[in-house]
This record gives sequence, structure tokens and C-alpha cells, in this order.
Amino acid sequence: MGIFNREIKFVLASGSPRRKELLSEIIPSFDIAVSEADEESVPKTLAPELYVEELALLKAAASSKTLDKKKSYIVIGADTVVTLDGEILGKPADESDAFNMLKRLSGRKHEVYTGYCVMRLEDGFTLSKAEKTEVFFKELDDERIRTYVKTGEPMDKAGAYGIQGLGKVLINKINGDYNNVVGLPVSALFDVLEKEFDIRLL
Repeated sequence: MGIFNREIKFVLASGSPRRKELLSEIIPSFDIAVSEADEESVPKTLAPELYVEELALLKAAASSKTLDKKKSYIVIGADTVVTLDGEILGKPADESDAFNMLKRLSGRKHEVYTGYCVMRLEDGFTLSKAEKTEVFFKELDDERIRTYVKTGEPMDKAGAYGIQGLGKVLINKINGDYNNVVGLPVSALFDVLEKEFDIRLL
């Protein structure tokens, strides 16, 4: 399809400013159609990688319903979760919940899974995948956790921390894609668009 097929219209099925920023690194222009998907319909008893794949598919499908299927739309959905000992940690309900999550993560390794779905509306071709990154936390004392929670940064983040913000100082190391922890595995998504959807972006 050449270096960049400008007839293709890309749509991000997410209102996340972090995903928007990451996607803009490989796709210069796209629309946003925030999904109204019922995320509670996906059981958390699924394996984490399947759970995020299903959520990404659900979001992409919900957003696609608002679009004209006669046009060359590519819809991208994504969802990220943090898991510890196999348990999914979502966004904290309040500061106390955030403190407890960070207390559990302290000094431990946990996993971050991001599911991403690419949907081509013209023919319905859809592909969902998941990427995993291991994150290792430093030992955190209660005062440090409380101070971090008071910044407000943890409150809209899965696992109660943001690796792209102040939360980076809580982390010793990661194994895997940094962008996956932020919310979108850009390199893996790039490969899927190129190899599976025949869209060359670079």
C-alpha cells in the first residue's frame, strides 16, 4: 500500500491521552471514538492475556458501530491491566485502595498486559493480541507510598501507578516493552499493521 496510504482512516477506540500520544508516534493522523462498551461483560476469571484481548475487541467493536463501514476505516482498541499473583489489579477506588495496591506491589515482580485489537471495517477482518511486560518494584516504605498517593497520579492508573510519570521512581527494572506498561505496545502494533493488514507506516 506504499509508504502511507492516506485513504485509510484510522480510529482509536480509547480516550486515554497516553494511548493517543503513543499511537501518534506511528500514525500521524487518526480520529478518536471513545468506546461505550460494557467492560463488566468480560469475566475477570479469564487468563489475563485473554481478558485484555477480549476487552480490546469489545472496545473496537463498540466504536466501529458508530462508523460508516463503506469507508476504509481501521479501528484500534486497547486495554491494559496489572496482575499480581494472577489477580487483576484495576484502577484504585480511592486513596486507601491505591495505598493497599502499592503496598502489595512493593518489592515484588508483577505483570502488565495490554491487549490490542485491529479491526478493518470494509471486510470485518479483525485481529486481537496481547503483550506482557514484567515490572519489578523497589521496596517502598509507608511514608513514600502515602506521599505518592497524595500526588493524585495513581488514581486513574491500573495498579495505582504511572510508569511514564512520577511512578517511574518506584521501579527497579522492567523486562519487556516499556510502552506496553504505558498503555500501547507500539512496536507490536506496528508489526501487526504491516504484516497482517499490509499497511506500511515507515
